[in-house]
Amino acid sequence: MNPQIDKMTSFIVMEILGKAKEMEQQGMNIIHMEVGEPDFDVPEAAKLAGIDALQERLTHYTSALGIYELRKAIAELYNREYGLNMKAERVMVTSGSSPAILLLCLMLFDKDSEVIISNPGYACYKNFILAAGATPVNVCLNPENGFRYEIEDIKRAITPRTKAIFINSPMNPTGALLSSEFMKELETLGIPIISDEIYHGLVYEGKAHSILEYTDNAFVFNGFSKRYAMTGLRLGYLIAPEEYMPQLDMLHQNFALCAPSISQKMGLKVLRSKTAEEEVEKMRNTYNERRLFLLQRLREIGLPPVAEPQGAFYIMVDARKYTTDSYHFAYEILEKAHVGVTPGVDFGSQAEGFLRLSYANSLENLKEGMNRLEKFLSTYQK
Repeated sequence: MNPQIDKMTSFIVMEILGKAKEMEQQGMNIIHMEVGEPDFDVPEAAKLAGIDALQERLTHYTSALGIYELRKAIAELYNREYGLNMKAERVMVTSGSSPAILLLCLMLFDKDSEVIISNPGYACYKNFILAAGATPVNVCLNPENGFRYEIEDIKRAITPRTKAIFINSPMNPTGALLSSEFMKELETLGIPIISDEIYHGLVYEGKAHSILEYTDNAFVFNGFSKRYAMTGLRLGYLIAPEEYMPQLDMLHQNFALCAPSISQKMGLKVLRSKTAEEEVEKMRNTYNERRLFLLQRLREIGLPPVAEPQGAFYIMVDARKYTTDSYHFAYEILEKAHVGVTPGVDFGSQAEGFLRLSYANSLENLKEGMNRLEKFLSTYQK
């Protein structure tokens, strides 16, 4: 077996979800606050576009880079929202953002590469880096600072082998935004930046900035899963400097052929639909209502947020007064309170003793979940 596989870790939130589904099959009622999946339906425009694509028999391969009109619409979205002047030729459409990350890592890294990631951070980054034979280098974030990147910590982690720096804003697991000042400082380091912008469009306080506003020495991945609630349709994209596109095209031809044709047509319709963006605005307002409720309620029940999330749909809470083993604590909460939460250790060693809660669930369910957690914690003993 490839020794890199031995260094990989499972995605614990999916383990928790699997256990929760088993319990539901046994007739138990579970409040899901573990998985980061929108609970909304896809925009109506996407549904109609999918039906039209089927009726028109648009069920065949597309270009490996994606339908050109969709690539153009994605470039137009970024140009409109971030004041850029980007061409469609810099966009590759993929089956969700995960394949985009994998292909990018395979292209950029080798066994001598080091890649900087945050700890805590999105659990899968490390495994994509390992799959390319490279070495992930953790920059430890502090809860006292709301688990935010510090530029000086990044500078200390840079070596001659550093090939890239991963950033994520709004961040999973905290919902924090990176400031424009921070991104400007990153640009001065001269290291390629890989920016995960999947939660753009779901921001409640402040403004999400794209790394492309500050440098072209960057790679961006994004998609339709979070903003447009299209998770199962598997539609993402990668934006790269144009000189890298032939290699990416070649890799995608070999490893995936292309993204689903019907999903691409649905994505194109969504980007060109005014009503779809109105539906996104309704989703965003609903998420914000849930966010504000949880911020108050979590403090009341003894799980204070590390910081107030500015985007995405997650809150990271401090459970260290109850546990130093977030993995088993999360399972205990699931089994005894029937509430699914994600253990902090899923996002790195620095988040041990913390939990991530998703508010991609109805306000009614979140209220019930908080009541169950309050009852569980009131009698909990280490």
